[in-house]
Parts: sequence; structure tokens; C-alpha cells
Amino acid sequence: MSPRPRRIRLEDWTRRYAELRAAGLSEPSYGGPLERHVLDGDLRLPKLLYDDSPAALRLWNFLLTEEDRLQAARAEGKKLVGAMKDLGTVPVMAWSLPGVVAFYPDGAWWIPCVMELSAGLLAVADRLGVDESFCPVRAMLGAFLTEAHYPIPDLLTCNAGAVCDDFSAIAQRLAGLGHPVLWWESPHRRRPDPGEEAVELPGGFTAPRGHVALVREELARIREALGRLAGLPLTDERLAEGIRAANRVRRVLRELRDLAYTADPCPLPALEMLIAEMLALHFCSDREEALAVLGELLGEVRGRVAEGTGVLDPGAARIFWVNPVADLSAMNLLEDCGGRVCGTDYLFSHALDEIPGDLEPLEALARMAVADPMTGSAADRAERICRDAARFGAEAVLVSRIPGASHCATEGRIIGDAVDRSLGLPVLEIEVPPLIDSVRAGISGRMEALVETVRRRRRA
Repeated sequence: MSPRPRRIRLEDWTRRYAELRAAGLSEPSYGGPLERHVLDGDLRLPKLLYDDSPAALRLWNFLLTEEDRLQAARAEGKKLVGAMKDLGTVPVMAWSLPGVVAFYPDGAWWIPCVMELSAGLLAVADRLGVDESFCPVRAMLGAFLTEAHYPIPDLLTCNAGAVCDDFSAIAQRLAGLGHPVLWWESPHRRRPDPGEEAVELPGGFTAPRGHVALVREELARIREALGRLAGLPLTDERLAEGIRAANRVRRVLRELRDLAYTADPCPLPALEMLIAEMLALHFCSDREEALAVLGELLGEVRGRVAEGTGVLDPGAARIFWVNPVADLSAMNLLEDCGGRVCGTDYLFSHALDEIPGDLEPLEALARMAVADPMTGSAADRAERICRDAARFGAEAVLVSRIPGASHCATEGRIIGDAVDRSLGLPVLEIEVPPLIDSVRAGISGRMEALVETVRRRRRA
């Protein structure tokens, strides 16, 4: 039996890294000790808890060196595509072309947390009239203006329409500052009317064929723009291979989620699982390395499940988590309170589903884009949450509101009511700001109460 895996602090990782190196640790080019990232300004890292495996070390180093990869790609003459408000569609297309790298500018919304507001990105957004009444993704404005966190893309795309009012406003402000945006539109997804031609979508819903046809036309424009950028056409053959590569990532993630969210004791912490799921969106600027990182995580989890070991005590309260958190330490906090994440909906559940491989490539991508939970009703999203929560054996649901996010104003109540009617589970709704330090005690108390409710229900 291997030593029991643990959650450790950054200072413990310093000692752990030395032990792994002495034992012959093999690292990728971006490897190294985690504490070096604090010197780059990532001040939140000493306050987080980490899985102690080499696979987790590789995951964190991969995440925290994305800016370096983007700068290197620019220096090598590769074309950079910034895919805004795009949860897994344009990156699949862009990565289908040689010499093109896609990334997710929206990821700047975590910079205020990771750098503990020291980068001043929210202050830049404030000066531009995009204040705290908007989602923390407004930090993206500061990232573009300071150019301190990633290169300005050669092509900037943005999904608009029935996706996110906050993001549309922020992206329009960015366009007004002189950054050209290639917009593509998603209609509000609804259930087909009686007699209306319907299309089956990944994830189990249907939509009117006209919706899919509209998005397909929009993606055709993106396809042409990507071809012009790369200097060669994005053919069906290239696109089909890009879809197959994306599906390889999604299949590994599916098995990783199934094991990590069902095994007891919990084999991998919630924070590492959150980062792993995010890799499906744009591969953290390196598709093949993302697959390798996820494969190593999966191998670690398989081994732990086979040995019956985990990072938490057996019997931790099984919580289904809804919405990504602005402060990463909130994931640690739930585990400190006796809970464990046993399923998620981080607003991109469609990006975890396999893209249909038996359809014409652009049709398959259009169907996937229409399946985006942000383009449908909150009731549709609640239905999938209930299905997934039941599949993973959840005992409660936690909805983390994103401060200022327009969709969070009403969806929590809709999701909570659906969970109560369908599953009869307790629901906790909390707001997670970019830094929870000032409200940590209050959030902790509510999480502890949710865990205790689960325990009481077990005893009843």
C-alpha cells in the first residue's frame, strides 16, 4: 500500500517536491517547485490546500505557466485566437489548424483571486465604467489594457446573444477600446413546438433545427476567419480530426469525473477537479499536453480507488456543486467542513459531453454549441443538474452565486425548487466573492450546517 494521499499546504509542497526529486521525479519542461509561482505574484497559493501527488504538481504547474506558453507561441510566429464567452467551441476549431493556438481570455476572472487583487485589474475595469455590479470577468478588461497577463490575440472572437448579458457588455466595452471582435450569435434555446423539426443535442436535450442551422451559419463565418488567419483552409478533414482530439480529452475527463465523484473515500480534491474540468474548454493553450496531464491524474485516481485510499475521510457529505467559484479557496473550505464534491455544473456541462462523431463536423459543433446551458432556460439547466446529481449520488446541492453575474439573480431559486421537487435534497445558495477572507466565517458556518443536515438525514 502506498502512503495515504493528503491535502497539503504550499510550504509542505516544498518538502514534498524535494522528496519526489530525490526519488527520481520526471517532469515536463514547465515543471518545478510550486512556490516559485508566488514570486510571479500568485499570492493566493500559500493559502490553498493541494493534493500531494506528482500528477497534481503537473496539473498546477501546467495551469500556472499558461502565460509562458502563449508568449512562446507568439515568439514562434504562431497565430493566437482569443475565444471569449466560448465554452469549448471555437477552440476545437482553432486547434484543428497547424500553427494556431486558442486560449480563453475570460480566464482573467481568476486573476484577482490568485494575485489577491495586487494586479489592479478590477480597478482598471472600474475606471472604464464596468464596476462591481458586473461579474468578476470584468477583470479581462484590465488584462487587455495592461497586456501583463497574456499577449493580445491575432483574432478575437466572442459568442453573443443568449449567453451572458454581463459578458456581452464587457466585450462591447473592449471592442470600443479598439480591439476588433468577430461576434457570433447563439439564439435562446427553447423546446421545439409541436410539429416543429427537432434536433437531438449532446447532453439529452432537443432544439429546433432552425436554431442549429443558425449557429452552423455563424460557425461557418468563424471557420472562414480561422482559415484566413492560418493561411490554409479549415477543411472537414482537419475539423473532424480536431473533434476526435477534443473527444479524447473529454473521454479521459469523463472517466476521471466518474471515479473522483463516486469513489469513497474521495480520491482527488475538489480544487484539482475544478481545474481538470476547465481544461476541456481550451486545453490551457496546449491540447496534447492537456491530455497528458489529465491522463496522469486519471492514473493516480485509478490507483487510489484500487487501493481504497483517498484524500478525505470516508463518508464525507456528498455535495453537488453548481457554478464555478471566484475564490478557489472556497473548494478547500467545503472539504474542511466535512463535505466533498460529488458532481458539478460549472456552466459548461456541454463541453464535457462528447461531440457527435457521426455527423458532418460543423453540424456536430453547432449542436454542441446550442447545448450550452447558458443559452437555454434555467429550468433546462436545473433538469440536467437533477439528472447528474442523482447519477452521482448527491446528498445535497450547493449553488455558488457569482457576484454581479446577471444569470445568478434568479437561477438559484429555480434550481433549488427543481432539486427539492425532483430529488428532495437540501440546497444551499451562497455568494463567493473574488476573495472570501472577510466572509469566510459566515460561509464556513453555512457549509457546516449543510453537512450536518446531510448527517442528520442519514441518521433519520
